[in-house]
Amino acid sequence: MFEAKRQRSTLGLIFNLAEMTFHASVRKVRQAHRNALMAIILNIFQSVLFIAAFYLMFNVLGTRGVAIRGDFMLYLLTGIFLYLTHIKALGAVLGSEGPASPMMMHAQMNTIVAIVSSALSALYLQTISLFVLLFLIHVLINPVEIQHWDMAFMMYLLAWFSGCAAGIVLLALKPWLPDLISIIQMVYVRANMIASGKMFVANMLPSALIGIFDWNPLFHIIDQMRGFVFINYNPHHSNWEYPIYVSIALVTLGLMGEFYSRKHASASWSAGR
Repeated sequence: MFEAKRQRSTLGLIFNLAEMTFHASVRKVRQAHRNALMAIILNIFQSVLFIAAFYLMFNVLGTRGVAIRGDFMLYLLTGIFLYLTHIKALGAVLGSEGPASPMMMHAQMNTIVAIVSSALSALYLQTISLFVLLFLIHVLINPVEIQHWDMAFMMYLLAWFSGCAAGIVLLALKPWLPDLISIIQMVYVRANMIASGKMFVANMLPSALIGIFDWNPLFHIIDQMRGFVFINYNPHHSNWEYPIYVSIALVTLGLMGEFYSRKHASASWSAGR
């Protein structure tokens, strides 16, 4: 009933926060399936289905000629997988526990831990899926050759980070406009099927159409990713600095909004809706 408070050092607090984040991340991974291995397999299977569907679509429509000269499977992977990573990160952060969640009743649990653990669980699942898919492509189809693997992996992390940034902004608005945020998420996911540029090469777009897509950080990330993966492709209409600046700005605004919502959110909100 009574507990004596103990002073903890800064290092101890950081370690305790990291431990809480780790356990919360494991819990988020297991939400998809009680068996963590099955959760990973289901995530890999979903990625394979997406790639197979687009592979068939490109072949049926006869649009393989618009792809970059090189490994067609890598072309699909650089577009589809970054799109999946982006929207899964957004969905994971948006689905994290809010300030009125019963999870917040646990000692030392807070919304920042919930957000970080949700983001890391999405990154964990996607990273394992990425390496498994690359291994399968390398063994079963063609040897995988990536020109600048370090920068390519940085673009993958940037796709995840930008998805988290957009998710934090929507999460901050979710307690106030839950129904509208659900609609915005659905529209954003559907719009990025085209606006992300995963189905075409940015250098082949007419200059009049570039303005329709270059607002989207994911469009820049995918185009830059293909520039780092393929030796014969040099992006002319994108850069990787823009997504970083936009993501940092969104994280800043999102955390400010989340802090405000945390102070005013109430468990009775959901009951009254």
